This record gives sequence, C-alpha cells and structure tokens, in this order.
Amino acid sequence: MSEKFPMTKEGLVRLEEELRNLKVVERPAVIRAIAEAREHGDLSENAEYHAAREKQSFIEGRVLELEARISRAEVIDVATMSGSTVKFGATITIADEDTDEESTYQLVGDLEADVKAGRIAITSPMARAMIGKEEGDSIEVRTPAGEKGYEIVKIEYV
Repeated sequence: MSEKFPMTKEGLVRLEEELRNLKVVERPAVIRAIAEAREHGDLSENAEYHAAREKQSFIEGRVLELEARISRAEVIDVATMSGSTVKFGATITIADEDTDEESTYQLVGDLEADVKAGRIAITSPMARAMIGKEEGDSIEVRTPAGEKGYEIVKIEYV
C-alpha cells in the first residue's frame, strides 16, 4: 500500500492544473519541435533535436511524478477546520522576537510547499515547532544562523 500525503484542496488544484498544462500544451509543443528538428536532417549534430528530446524527457518525467503525487494525495479541506491550536492547514502569523517583524505562513503538505508564496511544509523545522501551540506562545527554531525566537500572533483556518 502506498503512503498517502496530506494536501490542501488548493494544492491539489495547482498540481492538477500543472499536469493538465503539461499534457495539453507542453507535450504537443515538444512533439512539434522534435518533428521540425528532424526535418533539418542529420540528427547526430542537430542541437535543436537534442534539446527538444531532453525537454520531452523532462515533461514525461514530470507527468509521471504529478500523476503519482495526485494519486497519493490525502486532501484536507482547511475551510472545515477550526481551533485555537496550530495544526495542518492553519495560517499562522508569527513575529520575530528580536525585530517584531511579522510573517504569515500556511502549513501545507510537503508536495505543495512554497516559502515564497507563504506555504511551508508541515515537516519543516518551523512548522514542527508551531504544531500544537496557541496564540501568544513562543517557539524556538534552529536556523543556519542559530536559534531564532518567534511569537505566534494569530492562528486562522481559511
């Protein structure tokens, strides 16, 4: 039995959109590029052909990866969740205890994490430090620069 991975509904939608784009847009485009490159003659020295084949290989690998991830996704509807403690799906605002600078993150599955978009993996050190905490609690997170302290300012399930 394959392992299931927690994922938000939004994360699943993003993966399905990427898969659909690869199958409907990218795959046909690379097939056309390979056909065009073949028309240029000798394939052994045809850089366009080799680049198109490499891109095709990447696309096919990514399609397989996405299909596997989607089939093993355990979708959790965050909109139905509530509570005063941090758990999967929560959107947490934290304040740096040294600078009072605030940051907001949503705890998501490993497959949908994107720090730049404010989504951190439930298995990350930051997320593990927050699990089970409440508003007003302090957490310590080990960073490359050493221990860092944060206060949990707000917990939401949206």
